[in-house]
Amino acid sequence: MSPGRRERGLVRPYVVTDGRAYPTRNTFDLVTLVMAHPDRPLTGLSPEKRRVMELCLGGALSVAEVSGYLELPVSVTKVLLGDLVDSGHISARAPIPPAELPEVQLLQEVLDGLRARL
Repeated sequence: MSPGRRERGLVRPYVVTDGRAYPTRNTFDLVTLVMAHPDRPLTGLSPEKRRVMELCLGGALSVAEVSGYLELPVSVTKVLLGDLVDSGHISARAPIPPAELPEVQLLQEVLDGLRARL
């Protein structure tokens, strides 16, 4: 362990998730964005869920980013996020889909036209 890094106690992932291996909803992937609702009380939340709230109050984060900041496996993070969505503490949305790609034939015609002009 690097000298500047704090040591973490050994807490098994199933303890963090109350023994659950899967989130209550299957809507999270690595790039799903989560945002905290600042008006929700933090009382009664586990330390990990409070940390998620603190992280997400600064703005939208992806599931991968939350997992990295928490230093927890993505599967554990998804369970925590599912609980927080269910309780109304955070909301999640899929990232904006990429624009549709043009047809290969159209790209080939453009390329052929450019080559003809040069």
